Amino acid sequence: MVWTEIAAQIAATTGDDVEGWTRRALGGGCINQAYGLSRGDRAYFVKLNGAQQGEMFAAEALGLQDLAAAGAVRVPRPICWGTAAGASYLVLEWLDLEGRGDRAAWYTFGQRLAQLHQWQPSAAIAGDPLGSVKHFDGAGRSQSRFGWRRDNTIGATPQPNPWCDDWAEFWRVHRIGHQLNLARRRGAAFPLGDRLLELIADLLADHPVRPSLIHGDLWSGNGAIAADGSPVIFDPAPYWGDREADLAMTELFGGFPAAFYDGYRDQWPLDAGYERRKILYNLYHILNHFNLFGGSYAAQANAMIAQLVG
Repeated sequence: MVWTEIAAQIAATTGDDVEGWTRRALGGGCINQAYGLSRGDRAYFVKLNGAQQGEMFAAEALGLQDLAAAGAVRVPRPICWGTAAGASYLVLEWLDLEGRGDRAAWYTFGQRLAQLHQWQPSAAIAGDPLGSVKHFDGAGRSQSRFGWRRDNTIGATPQPNPWCDDWAEFWRVHRIGHQLNLARRRGAAFPLGDRLLELIADLLADHPVRPSLIHGDLWSGNGAIAADGSPVIFDPAPYWGDREADLAMTELFGGFPAAFYDGYRDQWPLDAGYERRKILYNLYHILNHFNLFGGSYAAQANAMIAQLVG
């Protein structure tokens, strides 16, 4: 039984005997099943999916480890992951995310996200629990390329992350081009899509980008203020890219409180032209939502493409 095997792996990893713990289903996810395991004041958060999604959970666990290494924004610690009884699972540290957060907490959240984006792995060699920067650039130096150490997923969509020296090329091929190809296979039409791909280098030409480790899927449902007041991010799809791609997505689907953006800009001001680039960066997520859910997202994507091409 899947829960017996998960319990055994938690025990092997942490020393906790989870036999007899309370298990309850949790709502809110559209990709995975989610559960809480608890006994007294101890708890774990568990994600389940089909066995074929084991690599998705492995990538998520590694992403959380990389984000944690930056020491900027709190993330749930991955405990163990794998496949059991025809299912894949990921067990995470339980964090109480019931905090509402006042202005000061959200201001700090914005500052911490900027600090994550400013972080470079060479600054963390001495205390890096992942084995120093070999997991990042591989040569004991600051990150200089775009991509990540493996492919991962954005939601349930494959997200390719090959190393690339040119940001505009990375975004053209492995972000917008990739999603357009997937959407066309689903039957969507994008009359100006190819023209946009031709223009991406021009749209980003006046915007020099230093690679930042970004969350990659930072909408309002993937960030919160914990009960102790600390900012928390979770469900990442990380890679080294333009920090603005993270900040742009925070403005989709409801957005974060104004204090968050004040904190970010006070820590690291945005470059001129962000409002236009924001459309290009958020197009990736709207295309991905079409590929995940269909519906009116194709029309929204076409409207964004027309804005960028016009």
